[in-house]
Amino acid sequence: MNKDFTSSCPRWASQLLKIGSLGAIAGTAALWWGYKECERFELEEVEVPLLSPGTLRSREAFSILHISDIHMVPGQKKKQEWIADLARLKPDLVVNTGDNLSDLHAIPSLLAAIQPLFAFPGLFVFGSNDYFGPKPVNPFLYLVGRKRKVSRVELPWKDMRAVFLEHGWRDATHQRHEFKVSGLKVAATGVDDPHHDLDDYGSIAGAPNPQADMSLALVHCPEPRVLARFAADGYQLSLSGHTHGGQICLPGSMSLVTNCGIDRARAKGLHQFKHMAMYVSKGLGTSKFAPIRLFCRPSATLLKITEKSS
Repeated sequence: MNKDFTSSCPRWASQLLKIGSLGAIAGTAALWWGYKECERFELEEVEVPLLSPGTLRSREAFSILHISDIHMVPGQKKKQEWIADLARLKPDLVVNTGDNLSDLHAIPSLLAAIQPLFAFPGLFVFGSNDYFGPKPVNPFLYLVGRKRKVSRVELPWKDMRAVFLEHGWRDATHQRHEFKVSGLKVAATGVDDPHHDLDDYGSIAGAPNPQADMSLALVHCPEPRVLARFAADGYQLSLSGHTHGGQICLPGSMSLVTNCGIDRARAKGLHQFKHMAMYVSKGLGTSKFAPIRLFCRPSATLLKITEKSS
């Protein structure tokens, strides 16, 4: 028995070595592919029938350009150029749901990207990665869904917010807004990032103006406890990001984690939350310490708000 075991060892060792080598090659290839996917940006177009018949007055749709989770790092020229080119869509409204930065010195690069979008009315809320810089993370903890503490590196979010306001974008963080754009009366509000308990829903609680043609609720992270309050107050559409669509997905873009309380089936795309439509963006970037996407390309979304069927 000992003789047979000894004589078989080299064969088993050789097979294990081959399997290990193939696994290492496959893993390296997957990492390289996932790294390159971070620059394969996509524009998603989604129709959302929200408006009462006759609201658009023969127009086809009211368009909202939704951007989120840019996580800008200096030197990301391709990302800057792709985002800047979105201005060609000429949206009626731009909505930015946060996590714009992934580096202490990324403001100039971010502004180079979104400067053309300041030509259009805009709304924004921030995420934790607008306030605090990213830090290296254990990928295993991400995959098991454990919440990570923010870093102690404060980002220049106040300067970024000042530029947004200077160009006419409205800060929806714990504020209610009513305005008219492209002939539609819009009621909008939002909260600060609930993923780290920065939200104060009580400061904006209550139904939107019933005279509004469309009501929007903005939040960086689609935490169900906040979405439930938006829905209960009667908002028609919530816009959020944060999940990166799962970022590391199975074939078919099947999310493994959401990094928040929302279920995996609603980690990206258009869904219902009670009586409210909700859209979760896959986002345009990643933390600079985790520049990889698998089966989940970065994207922005053009939401075409149309009339409901009569």
